[in-house]
Amino acid sequence: MAVSGFEGFEKRLELHFFGDDPVRDNNMGLRLLEFESLDEVLHAVQCTVVSALGNQYLDAYVLSESSLFVYPTKIIIKTCGTTQLLKSIRPLVRLANLMGFDLVGCKYTRGSFIFPLSQPFPHTSFKEEVIYIENCLPACLAYRKASIMLSKLSPSHAWHVFTASDHDDHRLSALDCLSSSSYTVEVCMTELDRTLANKIFRRPGDGKSGDAAGREMTEITGIGGINPNALICDFAFDPCGYSMNGMHGDKYSTIHVTPEEGYSYASFECVGSMYNREDDVVEVLKKVAQVFRPGAMSVAISCRSSIPRDVWTRVTNGLETLGLTCRSCTMDYFPAAGTIVFQTFTSRGK
Repeated sequence: MAVSGFEGFEKRLELHFFGDDPVRDNNMGLRLLEFESLDEVLHAVQCTVVSALGNQYLDAYVLSESSLFVYPTKIIIKTCGTTQLLKSIRPLVRLANLMGFDLVGCKYTRGSFIFPLSQPFPHTSFKEEVIYIENCLPACLAYRKASIMLSKLSPSHAWHVFTASDHDDHRLSALDCLSSSSYTVEVCMTELDRTLANKIFRRPGDGKSGDAAGREMTEITGIGGINPNALICDFAFDPCGYSMNGMHGDKYSTIHVTPEEGYSYASFECVGSMYNREDDVVEVLKKVAQVFRPGAMSVAISCRSSIPRDVWTRVTNGLETLGLTCRSCTMDYFPAAGTIVFQTFTSRGK
């Protein structure tokens, strides 16, 4: 808990690994990490697993503060509150090394904290975060870049990005289990619609488990309709708060909601394909905006290849039909990590 309220904005870490024989053990790779080992890493970060789900491609964990995804050669962990996410880097790299995997790519992203003064080291500033990450990385990750993508809306809507990658093209070509045309969308929303936010509070003494209450929230909020084909693992916290992970083949989506008035927040993240109509980024974002009806919304789209210019134009046009006005749009390129487009929106009249 932050001093003034719960910090909803997450810190997100993505680590890519390379092994000499990535198809060994039925292509399980890092998914063979023992749960006890992962639990120790999460303990250092100051969070725990509350629910889990897996399929033939990945394992997804709902955490007490956000989510963890484990692929054969990739780990994604995002945590909110006052967790110390970056303390997971060294133990995760050590565990992967013991299994014969080397770190070849690192990406760290986050928005601007609502309560920055409540964050513990190393999250006291972006500068401190970058220094800490760089001290955790092997020297072979030579291509490094840190950038704050600013918004014309306000300093509170900036996007912080750090990437590092190996200089070996062969290892880099094998680091991602998804194609270069796949994208990752990270959405941060504040000033949530109060009718929606009130549905993220549990009734006192409802007698339900976190899983059962989570399933109910998924249904009554309309969250389940954002990706109706996904296999969903959801959880409701007491007295309020909600998290879900969805899996659809080798792709995932995740939602986290802090509903308290005055600092309400919701995040949405998903992976999709630039060329698959089923994953159309605009339609997905429109569904998200229709569910949460935020007063302010930021959208960061990352892609290993170039992002077609019409994508962010279509995002703007799509969200404007729902009463959201684009206030800023900026783009930056990160070696080996690709292109990131960052847009901010507010509801009309703001």
